[in-house]
Amino acid sequence: MTNELSIAVDSDLSDRQSLAHTLAKRLNIHLSTLDINIVQLVINQKTIEIRAPDLGSPIYIDFVAGKNAHRRQFGGGRGQPLAKAIGLKKGATPSVIDATAGFGRDAFVLANLGCHITLLERNPLIAILLEDALTRASDDPDITEVIARMSVHNSNASDYLNTLNTQQHPEVIYMDPMYPSREKSALVKKDMRLLHQLAGPDLDSEQLLTTARTIASKRVVVKRPKSASFVGEQKPDACIESKNTRYDIYLS
Repeated sequence: MTNELSIAVDSDLSDRQSLAHTLAKRLNIHLSTLDINIVQLVINQKTIEIRAPDLGSPIYIDFVAGKNAHRRQFGGGRGQPLAKAIGLKKGATPSVIDATAGFGRDAFVLANLGCHITLLERNPLIAILLEDALTRASDDPDITEVIARMSVHNSNASDYLNTLNTQQHPEVIYMDPMYPSREKSALVKKDMRLLHQLAGPDLDSEQLLTTARTIASKRVVVKRPKSASFVGEQKPDACIESKNTRYDIYLS
């Protein structure tokens, strides 16, 4: 889809033109002036963001403020369902690969709880937003150590996992597959609509789960809507539920 997009620099920010050219070359897309009628990766003075028709305000990732900051401060620590599913407990802080990073929210929670986590995101535009967010957040003294535990790779998860040697295998692989969009798009948050628009649903979740189960040394955790079926009808060894979410746990 990247060949249907363009990249633009907001206003005439001469000090950002070099970055614009670098990203355009990396993505193999053209530079253009700002245009609200098409999907664009826009470089501002402080952030890199995506602007798209019908999505309202631009979308960028911020690990310092907003929802991520609130969840970091009030999310429930190691007692929250995500942490329990991952296997976080006293004396146990596993290494994690987030195979479907998206906007990095769950990965940020786990890094804040002490995990070293590798974020895999196959959509190049979302990967750039993640990289930009990590770069900006690394300058904030309150979370510098948290951000240092996070790294991003723009890669297909199955391909990446298959390149790892035994010493590189993580203890935990985390998956949060994307589902087909609901017909009433107004019910879906704008950032998730953007993910669907850019990447579409995950059609290879079953294969990814099969691969992940051969790579993770301790467990694979799959996040699902509470009423959803198991990925690929693969029955988990255990489940942890919250109000609307279920974490399926596959032990190695």
